[in-house]
Amino acid sequence: MTIVANKTEPIIYELSAPGREGAALPECDVPLTPLPKNTRQDLDLPEVSEVDVVRHFTRLSQKNYCVDLGIYPLGSCTMKYNPKINEEAVKLPGFTTVHPYQDVDDVQGALQLMYELQTMLGEICGLPGVTLQPAAGAQGELAGILIIHAYHKARGETHRKKVLVPDSAHGTNPATSSMSGYQVVQVKSDARGNVDLDELRKLANEETVGLMITNPNTLGLFEEHIREVCQVIHDVGGLVYGDGANLNALVGIVKPGDLGIDILHSNLHKTFSVPHGGGGPGAGAVMVRKDLAQFLPGPIVVKKGKRYEFAMPRKSIGRVKSFYGNFLALVRAYVYVRTIGKENLARVAEDSVINANYLLARLKEVYYAPFGNRVCKHEFVLNGTPFVEKYGVRTLDIAKRIQDYGFYPPTIYFPLTVPECLMIEPTETQSKESLDEFADALLQIAEEARTNPDVLKNAPHTAPVTRLDEVKAAREPVLRYKRQ
Repeated sequence: MTIVANKTEPIIYELSAPGREGAALPECDVPLTPLPKNTRQDLDLPEVSEVDVVRHFTRLSQKNYCVDLGIYPLGSCTMKYNPKINEEAVKLPGFTTVHPYQDVDDVQGALQLMYELQTMLGEICGLPGVTLQPAAGAQGELAGILIIHAYHKARGETHRKKVLVPDSAHGTNPATSSMSGYQVVQVKSDARGNVDLDELRKLANEETVGLMITNPNTLGLFEEHIREVCQVIHDVGGLVYGDGANLNALVGIVKPGDLGIDILHSNLHKTFSVPHGGGGPGAGAVMVRKDLAQFLPGPIVVKKGKRYEFAMPRKSIGRVKSFYGNFLALVRAYVYVRTIGKENLARVAEDSVINANYLLARLKEVYYAPFGNRVCKHEFVLNGTPFVEKYGVRTLDIAKRIQDYGFYPPTIYFPLTVPECLMIEPTETQSKESLDEFADALLQIAEEARTNPDVLKNAPHTAPVTRLDEVKAAREPVLRYKRQ
């Protein structure tokens, strides 16, 4: 690999000179209004030309790694390529300029899209009650637990206090349960990475609110006894919440509702290709079994004859977000599903599983794969402990070094149940050539760890900045530039 040193690039403030302007504005033709007294008057803004501004932000954009440039193997995140037809669709005036206060008669097309998306998600997941309102998966989780709370309250079962959460679940699951005022009880995994059924049976009782389970779990494994797991919870009167963040491995092949899941959220910005990253916007649609639809947050879209309307479910937990969700994210998800088509949706899951297993097969002889004897689903985990023991090289060093090969690092140190964890998810949108390039880089890094570990310990060598003190950065962030 050719390594080209970056030349020194000036900070925008260093280009500032008195009198330079980035834009020429016409004379003001309306009365001037003084700023409020509590407004800062001493902002130290740079004085730069238009070309300096353009070059500054263009340089910044070229430093960003994105899924349009290469594989983005963040496990648990499903960072897939986003088809550009989605972006063309959201530019249509009827979508881009729609306003939530418009009369429903003026936005029948937008409501039709939401109604059809609700229907499609309900069918894909086997759970007919659907709300599109939550802004992201975590908010969808919160809505789901609040629905479970409302369900038990309606039945007079206020004695239930405990939510069971497998140690292989997403970290947001225990956080959501705690936020909802419930006690979190952890359920251990067995030797094959499944929920330990014997322990689950011991923990489930009349105090159980329900179970929050991620399937496939964060080890990238399908729960081999998922129906039995759900039955244990149902036998004590609890509900099963499915974390749908890993739906990409199941979509079009198996419906979570058919497995015994009562409530499920789907990260539309993962499985259904809405741009993912940078803080949003996301979409965390929630799907529920038929009798739970009365508790959904609303309003949701209903169809009366040929007309679409908003309606509030009879025993709704209320709104979880203003208006009707992140609408343009919903448009993107709708276009993605309609473009692929019902008959081809299973290819998404099939290809994502094939890609993950191909990478696992190439890497597991060099990187220790604790569950390498099982077929993984859309992602898999590696344990970097042998590199620590043999060469003093940690998973963080491997992740930093792979940046020098032009790749974004995988997720590291998650899940917590795997020491020195590398968590890799290639998604279905990567070609064999792309997978081989990534695998070759990781195998070369393993050889470097053996022959020259300091190369890894001091990586990255080609980034604009090398290693940061990440703890200090989190606790003492520098949020603005100060001119010397």
